Amino acid sequence: MSKNIMEYETVDLDDHDSSVVIIDQTKLPGTTEIIRLHTAQEIWDAIYLLKVRGAPAIGVAAAFGIYVLSKEILKNINFEQEQEKAFAEFYEKFSEQKEYLNSSRPTAVNLSWALNRMETICLKAGKEEKKSVEEVVEALHREAIAIKEEDIWVCKTIGEFGLSLVKPGDGILTHCNAGQLATSKYGTATAPIYLGQERGYNFHVFADETRPLLQGARLTAYELHSSGVDVTLICDNMSAMVMKNGWVNAVFVGCDRVAANGDAANKIGTSVVATVAKRYGVPFYVCAPTSTIDYDTPTGAEIKIEQRPAGEVTEMWYKERMAPEGVKVFNPAFDVTDNDLITAIVTEYGIARAPFKESLEEIRKQKQEAKAEKE
Repeated sequence: MSKNIMEYETVDLDDHDSSVVIIDQTKLPGTTEIIRLHTAQEIWDAIYLLKVRGAPAIGVAAAFGIYVLSKEILKNINFEQEQEKAFAEFYEKFSEQKEYLNSSRPTAVNLSWALNRMETICLKAGKEEKKSVEEVVEALHREAIAIKEEDIWVCKTIGEFGLSLVKPGDGILTHCNAGQLATSKYGTATAPIYLGQERGYNFHVFADETRPLLQGARLTAYELHSSGVDVTLICDNMSAMVMKNGWVNAVFVGCDRVAANGDAANKIGTSVVATVAKRYGVPFYVCAPTSTIDYDTPTGAEIKIEQRPAGEVTEMWYKERMAPEGVKVFNPAFDVTDNDLITAIVTEYGIARAPFKESLEEIRKQKQEAKAEKE
């Protein structure tokens, strides 16, 4: 009997094999292929080519990836030199690999967030605590595992807060895939849906197909349907009709980066959904782990938007090319939803509402206080 897609780990670590283990999401839903990533090139390609995708999953993959590469760096260190020089040699190569992985995708902040967090651990263990390079690598191992475990807690907690915003029987619309396939478990935008499913809420979910890469059709509809959720797939340009008909009580979307003022970058088409939701009075909720909040980016205007290959629009998924040869193509991977279109931003430390600059600062304080209590 074949496994349900929800029984697989989206991103995992095989420490014995020194590999990052992922589901190749470019093959879903037709084929479930588990692949192992050993080299920097393989990890970079997997992120860039969307074999692993979704901000939280990218962060976990990057953390596991830089740990796996650190193990490889360790093999080539000259241990005959003094410990301080050995660490300097290790850190130089670690930094090169970190910057290389970080170049794979520019918009999702979790990529740089996870790599920077791993670098902080590296420097703390090797430079401040003067630990051996072997101990530094073990510290990186522990931190990578912690990042994944925290992601599961974050998503479930976002789900609890999100669930408080809806009621049993509600219609929910979501865009792209911010589900379990984009995280370690539960998803962000789908977390309230999965928790509601467990508790008998009987939601009716509409999943936008999400052109041009069809993450909604291939991934969200697939995982929700596999979980027994009442899900209906719609084309992106049908969202206005289902909202006008009164079939949608709330919109939940994920995000790849939130600016300090509450502007949110997410998969292309999200801002269209938000605009339509505003027109029909449907609450629009952005589900954002605090790791995606970029307090150093003042507004959405400063968020770098990744441009993708033209072929994704003109020929991918088609037997024959569906656009004339030579036609110009504009293919941004993301757009920015202005904060005035957002009803609330749901995080693991609470729900932020306008004015977002102040409420997001309050979220940051709560996170810092929680961290201080743990320490």
